[in-house]
Amino acid sequence: MSRWEPNARGRLEQAALELFERKGFDSTTVAEIAQHAGLTERTFFRHFADKREVLFSAAGTLRDSLASTVDGAPAALSPMEAVAAGLVGIAAMFEERRDMSRRRQAVIDANAELQERELIKLAALASALADALHGRGLAAPTARLAAEAGIAAFRVAFERWIGDDAGERALADHIRESVDELRTLAGGRAATG
Repeated sequence: MSRWEPNARGRLEQAALELFERKGFDSTTVAEIAQHAGLTERTFFRHFADKREVLFSAAGTLRDSLASTVDGAPAALSPMEAVAAGLVGIAAMFEERRDMSRRRQAVIDANAELQERELIKLAALASALADALHGRGLAAPTARLAAEAGIAAFRVAFERWIGDDAGERALADHIRESVDELRTLAGGRAATG
């Protein structure tokens, strides 16, 4: 194996995903991932703390981007408009990796430990979103409520997006639709569909 590994991180992510799909998450070892990528275990651990982190390594970037977008949203936006702006702002991070997102979610859905880790990631996103809303002047409990509602809307939008086999609609469109449905529900009018 060569000393210099171009796109080692991407190769490891791809190799891990392929093995998780084929063998299952629990049955796949770090050694197998590294070998499948044509790299060493040492290289794997330079990029990831463990094999779970292959699936969750972008969580910090996602969290920071969401908070930053809400922080920078125009002051005139309502809290839910700021939430929507933040969620739409992170949609681009997913768009270029639609197939990878779909495959990643299938691996997570097949493993209880990974489902738990996904919920922890979503809770961290909600916390960052609540902090950003609180920083915009919203009372802490209200900021938390808006953030949790926003993350729920995001989850629904994400599920719709990865389930859209035709790929006709962008994640941002699904997010806007989910937030609009949430507003409709909060207004006391049930959405029909």
